[in-house]
Amino acid sequence: MPPWPPSLQPTLATARRATAFSLSRSRRSRLSSSSPTSVCSEQQGYKDSEEQSLVVVGGGAAGVYASIRAKTLAPRLNVVVIEKGRFLSKVKVSGGGRCNVTNGHHLEPMGLARNYPRGNKELRGSFFAAHGPQDTMRWFTDHGVELKTEDDGRVFPVTDNSASVVDCLLNEARRLGVSLQAGKSVSSASVSQHGNFVLKVEKRTADLVDYLNANYVLVATGSSQQGYSIAAQLGHSIISPVPSLFTFKVADKRLADLAGVTFPLVKAKLKLDGVQKSVPELTQTGPMLVTHWGLSGPVVLRLSAWGARELHQCNYQGKLMVDFLPDIHVEDVKRILFRYKDQHAKHKVNNTFPMEFGLVKRFWRFLLEQESLNGDMHWASMPNNHLNAIAVRLKQWMFDVVGKGQFKDEFVTAGGVPISEISLGTMESKKQPNLFFAGEVLNVDGVTGGFNFQNAWTGGYIAGTSIATLALASNLQEQRSLFQLEGS
Repeated sequence: MPPWPPSLQPTLATARRATAFSLSRSRRSRLSSSSPTSVCSEQQGYKDSEEQSLVVVGGGAAGVYASIRAKTLAPRLNVVVIEKGRFLSKVKVSGGGRCNVTNGHHLEPMGLARNYPRGNKELRGSFFAAHGPQDTMRWFTDHGVELKTEDDGRVFPVTDNSASVVDCLLNEARRLGVSLQAGKSVSSASVSQHGNFVLKVEKRTADLVDYLNANYVLVATGSSQQGYSIAAQLGHSIISPVPSLFTFKVADKRLADLAGVTFPLVKAKLKLDGVQKSVPELTQTGPMLVTHWGLSGPVVLRLSAWGARELHQCNYQGKLMVDFLPDIHVEDVKRILFRYKDQHAKHKVNNTFPMEFGLVKRFWRFLLEQESLNGDMHWASMPNNHLNAIAVRLKQWMFDVVGKGQFKDEFVTAGGVPISEISLGTMESKKQPNLFFAGEVLNVDGVTGGFNFQNAWTGGYIAGTSIATLALASNLQEQRSLFQLEGS
């Protein structure tokens, strides 16, 4: 395990044996005569003197990782994770089913934080220093998941199967004694007269309602409305969520002929009507993929992330200028084309083109069609003005963006609980004591490449550490009080 940051050093204490969560179950037909307050009053066995308990709302990466961390440090802390769907569902489908665990090329906190359109300033401090990509990779390796780092920095299990990550997390949670409850949702949250949380839990497949009491609550629901509702009920404001990480729909139907073509390196600049301020991040460089509906690939996904709110304001319409040869000046492109004309005068332009451009034949033929050129003509017959036009098109091709597509593997939102309303050093709410947040429920989102999962691992780690520390300290204080009573 990595060394403890001073602010997260747990108080080591021997917690006394705990009992089960305070729980009241009733059929909905009987709820008219029962309320959370009356339920709490009926549960006389639940006092501050009883065991410490944690309810994690959300069984995604942040929630499960936090539950493991809390239970590891405080074994006698009762921990239950409530998930309305399937545990770690986003982990399972991420990275095309391979699970992009983290990013191995951005290990230093300052550089890592630059990959978060929302949160890049706030996360530059001690956040990733507490638990960064190296710590994440070490944790999974120590727990039997061998990892590999690909050329672009993305980290995957060597099995190329997300099940390796999912099984590792769930097996470790179960081994520690974390209670994993799927098919349930928390519909409301309040604080009892004793200062404990009261959560209304509804089971999706049966007409049943539970009221769950807990000392600590961690909300790790991702972009689910469930989490926003809980946060609002407990005093938090919500920044309206909008999509991030999505593809661009392009009006040019002729692009369909290029579906599947990948460009290893392009420079793309997004121009949006009505957006007056200059946003440097709306110019990105990287791989681009042509799809049957438009454009995708890392460069487009990064643009969609940095421009998420501006694109939403513009109804996802704008112009995308693409430079297919960002490392070559336009005048050099022209010179290469004219030199190629001289050297290959007797060859057909359809079959012979400058290889130094790194273009595939399908795209070259597409370029010729845009200039209404017959591919069977010889280079000697190529008009010079068309060569100049091709050079300019390669450097400044403008596409009309008319909408967005969904990036199904890693759907992310911008918005949620403002970072200013929590303490990043502990992930605890500034509005409500013993309430914690982690993951995408906060107004934090990263670009593609493993950064969103790293935010989840780090936030979950810090929250789990903080909750365990509080639980251990509370038990220690209680033990001291009991000893004092016995000695008096």
